[in-house]
Amino acid sequence: MAKKSEKADKQQSKKVEVEETLKQEKAQEESAEKETVEQAEEEQKEEAKKEPTAEEKLAELQDRYLRLSAEYDNFRKRTLKEKIDLQKSANENLLEALLPVADDFDRAMQSVDEATDIEAVKEGMKLISGKFIGFLNQQGIKEIEANSKAFDTDLHEAITKIPAPSKKLKGKVVDVVQKGYFLNDKVLRFSKVVIGE
Repeated sequence: MAKKSEKADKQQSKKVEVEETLKQEKAQEESAEKETVEQAEEEQKEEAKKEPTAEEKLAELQDRYLRLSAEYDNFRKRTLKEKIDLQKSANENLLEALLPVADDFDRAMQSVDEATDIEAVKEGMKLISGKFIGFLNQQGIKEIEANSKAFDTDLHEAITKIPAPSKKLKGKVVDVVQKGYFLNDKVLRFSKVVIGE
């Protein structure tokens, strides 16, 4: 009987071992399931954090739109201000270069009253005129040659017609009432002319 009881004890201990092993495996499976469930929940939370909601996306897009709109508005205002400043100071260099000619005219006008030699005054005025014409040439302004030239509506403006003094002047410019000028090969002012017919 002792053998039977030993066998029964062995069977009982094997049974207990098997049950304990099963319990351990079951506990391990349960803990593994819990861990997987927890990991899945954490992953879902992280994904939820990564993917903003529709309201968050809308708020972000509205913020971006406002910033871009403000940036464009600032750019537009800045360029407008720069353009106005440029227009105000655009003629600065031109006028500065013109001042010496104005100074020469002032000196000439002062000396006219005191001058006894009319030839010297004429010579002074010619020098100032030459200086002024040189200044205009430096700025790209050229006189339109009109006297005795064929009438050209692209360059001339007819004031009146008179009988031509000779047959050669028919349809041509007889007299220039006001000179015309080019600015870099573009008509700045048309010549006002009298045409022979």
